[in-house]
Amino acid sequence: MRNYKIDVLRGISILLVLIHHFNIPYKLHDTFLGVQIFGESLSTLIARNGNYGVTMFFVISGFLITQHTLQRNASLAQIDLKNFYIRRIARIMPCLVLLVAMVTVLGSFGLKPFMNQAPNDIEVSYGLTVFSAFTFWMNILIIENGWVNYALGVLWSLSVEEVFYLAFPLLCLIVGRSQKSFILLLLAIIAYAPYFRSLHFGEESGAYLYHYFSSFDGIAIGCLTALIAQNYSGILPNKNIMIGIVSVLMIILYFYAPIKAVSTWGVSVFALLSAILIFCFAQNPTAQTSSIFSKIMVWIGQRSYEMYLFHLIVLGLFKVLYFPKETLPIEKLMLLPVYFILVFILSWAIEKYYSTPLNRKIRQRFIRSNS
Repeated sequence: MRNYKIDVLRGISILLVLIHHFNIPYKLHDTFLGVQIFGESLSTLIARNGNYGVTMFFVISGFLITQHTLQRNASLAQIDLKNFYIRRIARIMPCLVLLVAMVTVLGSFGLKPFMNQAPNDIEVSYGLTVFSAFTFWMNILIIENGWVNYALGVLWSLSVEEVFYLAFPLLCLIVGRSQKSFILLLLAIIAYAPYFRSLHFGEESGAYLYHYFSSFDGIAIGCLTALIAQNYSGILPNKNIMIGIVSVLMIILYFYAPIKAVSTWGVSVFALLSAILIFCFAQNPTAQTSSIFSKIMVWIGQRSYEMYLFHLIVLGLFKVLYFPKETLPIEKLMLLPVYFILVFILSWAIEKYYSTPLNRKIRQRFIRSNS
């Protein structure tokens, strides 16, 4: 059964990403959202750190993958390799194929947001870009060559997650028999990531955010949280107070400084705080939604993968119709709600009529009924 509170976290995460990406071309500082607070415009404070939303996604992925593996198998070492990979393929590949197909078609009409560019004066073929998308090193392509394709750029984080999905079951088989060894491996990954980000601090390439080793600590923290949650049998005291304190700390960190300025430690701290929230939510996983806000956020969270992959399709078309540098402040404010509505509609349609049916069919066809 789904834990709706984790879906709420997913919903918050994707909204942070959506507003971040909208504010990059359509700066909102010249609208009423540009009111100055502590020397920064409100719009900048809200939008600049959307990458923390991706950090939350990484923690959630690590937690759920580990939790589901433990629920389906007696131990990590007994993971069913074939079924694990089929489940991941069934969830990820249909949307990935559709995204590449849509970008290819739109790019064939000469629409720049969907065509390859050379931001660092390095020409990269579209074929190589697509190849990197399907072989999970789009993040490395971006680090080395810049954002060569606007609409496919979101695949940097999918590349990180896919490499994790490829490695996770193999690591379970190799070290999963000893949970202590698995935990030590996770702790090593968690410890190494801040050091790696410090080596690439502030680089224009973005390696401090987009590289595998810049992101694996969030996933590892999520995995570790699932292991702790499985072994924790007590009742968490003052859970609601803890949730409130952690939420406030996350908000403070989010507004504190640009992620680029604090990436060495900020990403890990945000991931750790996210994990504490998830651990609290895991104490009552069968609770049902009650408020309208929660139901809306659950709806968004359950379609966050589709929203993440396809929102730049909508934003790319906006950039074709409304050239950002020529868009008036009032037009930006009009585009903002339209952008969200179109992303929600497109993602809902893809999830309902394409990704979920294909996901179900692939699993039914290739996964044994007793798995």
